[in-house]
Amino acid sequence: MKLLRYGPKGAEKPGMLDAQGRIRDLSGVVRDIDGSTLSEASLARLRGLNPDSLPLVEGNPRLGPCVAGVGKFMCIGLNYSDHAAETNNPLPKEPVIFAKATSSIMGPNDTVVIPRDSKKTDWEVELAFVFGKEARYVDEKDAMDYVAGYCVCNDLSEREFQIERSGQWVKGKGCDTFGPIGPYLVTRDEIPDPQNLHLWLEVNGQRMQDGSTATMVFGVRMLVSYLSRFMSWQPGDVVSTGTPPGVGMGKKPNPIFLKPGDTIRLGIDGLGEQRQNVAAYAG
Repeated sequence: MKLLRYGPKGAEKPGMLDAQGRIRDLSGVVRDIDGSTLSEASLARLRGLNPDSLPLVEGNPRLGPCVAGVGKFMCIGLNYSDHAAETNNPLPKEPVIFAKATSSIMGPNDTVVIPRDSKKTDWEVELAFVFGKEARYVDEKDAMDYVAGYCVCNDLSEREFQIERSGQWVKGKGCDTFGPIGPYLVTRDEIPDPQNLHLWLEVNGQRMQDGSTATMVFGVRMLVSYLSRFMSWQPGDVVSTGTPPGVGMGKKPNPIFLKPGDTIRLGIDGLGEQRQNVAAYAG
């Protein structure tokens, strides 16, 4: 299934795509696409519905973040061998974990706002997975049972804030609008191998990133188990798993960063596409 949320910011309704790619309204079935909807029993109930029996959503509504009420929004750094090489970093011996503020989450096609005083706002196409049930000390062999589904994430990053201003990465990662997720939450059954997905990103029509989840250092199964050693995870928590090469700061001989007026397009096989316009902070 491809689950989604549509409508004005703060007033999104739950929906799903039918076989023709049209949005069907789920608000008569579930309250929202959130942790309470992502259990195996709840997803089985949705899977048993005939989409054609659900109200058809007319027009082309705004899409919101594909998951509501995210409690934790965490990321894995330097998780592609070819990306680590382009940034002159050694491969990590264990996953590098950092947080993005949940206030950075936005819809997949909402406007990216460059923060005040930003000099180096960058892009990162990433595969994210969403927990479907509480996870604590999970054996790797059982790890996929805890994944409700997958989505596209653009892990936008302000490199000066992240790298040059000392302290932890989070202040360059958690800015408002720096966490578009969606357009869909695609349930696990539709993605049999998350380690064999093509992902790409374009800026102003120029292909910047073109990679495969096959080059991830630590795969989804390992990450679920590893992360559950250090904290518990609740349904609806999101983990973004790292980016392939082609980020702006890795461009040679001169890095490239986002500026007002730019357009970003990105996507992952089977998970859909995002499109964002870039604007300056106006506050």
